[in-house]
Amino acid sequence: MTAAETLFSLRGVRYRYNRRQLALDGVDLDITAGEQVVLLGANGSGKSTLLKLLDGIYAPTEGTMRALGTDVAAVAAGYDAFRFHRRVGLVFQDPDVQLFCATVFDDVAFGPLQLDLPKDEIKERVAEALQQMDIEHLAERAPFELSGGEKKRAAIASVLSLRPDVLLLDEPTASLDPRTKWLLVEHIRRLGADGRTIITSTHELDIVPVIADRVVVLGEDRRVLADGQPQAILADRELLVRANLIHAHEHAHDGVAHLHDHEGEHHAP
Repeated sequence: MTAAETLFSLRGVRYRYNRRQLALDGVDLDITAGEQVVLLGANGSGKSTLLKLLDGIYAPTEGTMRALGTDVAAVAAGYDAFRFHRRVGLVFQDPDVQLFCATVFDDVAFGPLQLDLPKDEIKERVAEALQQMDIEHLAERAPFELSGGEKKRAAIASVLSLRPDVLLLDEPTASLDPRTKWLLVEHIRRLGADGRTIITSTHELDIVPVIADRVVVLGEDRRVLADGQPQAILADRELLVRANLIHAHEHAHDGVAHLHDHEGEHHAP
């Protein structure tokens, strides 16, 4: 059996915004082809920054980083960036960043059009991406007419039409109602089951077992706190408290004090 290809390799990676504000502090990380990885951390832990590094938007301020066999600093500077972004696609947390055309069809077709592909292949790719996200019925709708969940799926489809090897999802379930959230989670699970490498940032613990076979926990010190299987990570209460992913409230029941864990406004699993 051949060992899986290492797609991303980070050593001592630090990133500072404007060379001052520390966003990541000494990250060592390897990600191989076919993995379903969740970057788990509280707001401000550096998850979005790490995704932008993986996408070649940013280059490390310090340390070394290779992605798909290429120095990320070169990609961020524009060297071979077109080829790189055909293989790695980032879906931003705010779908309005990616939806800017008159219709959903046009948005999903935008990437393949830049590849100068034949019209029939562009139509095939658009149909495939719309089908993967179950939004064929939205093809002729304007993005501003869509609900939040529909926009999220359209934004993912606009990246899938490039047929990337790696899909990066930044807080894909943020601000969604429960039904819409779990519908999107099921779509992400299916995409991963097809063998695509998917790296998802989130602070929502309940979606982790569904979409991940590996979890990398980022702490508020912007370092990797833990790296392991979902079951082990989610069972480590001390780790989750330290990462500010759950917190304990003391309640009195019949005069006896008890501590209960909470994940945001909900009980943690």
